[in-house]
Amino acid sequence: MRFARRFAIAALIILSVAPVRAAELAHGCLDQKERRAEIESGRVVRLATALRAARSKVPGTLVRARLCRSNDGLVYVLTVLARDGKVARLTVDAVKGSLVGGL
Repeated sequence: MRFARRFAIAALIILSVAPVRAAELAHGCLDQKERRAEIESGRVVRLATALRAARSKVPGTLVRARLCRSNDGLVYVLTVLARDGKVARLTVDAVKGSLVGGL
């Protein structure tokens, strides 16, 4: 079972590299330096807070997390491998730490 789960995560990451890059450009995702500056300034919540909000909706394993610009401000875009094996993409308001969209 653990092997199957690891294989599913690896396959998900490998198969989604190109579309994710396009999505990052479309959403205006921040690079590592920009993310660090936003978090250290206190303008956004830490990823752990965003992840708690996401796990309340979809328990599972975090596969990828991005901090992106949206029309309403900064959001975390989280890709989660749910316990049932399905992949969910959740959006968490990066300022409030509350779930704003997903699945």
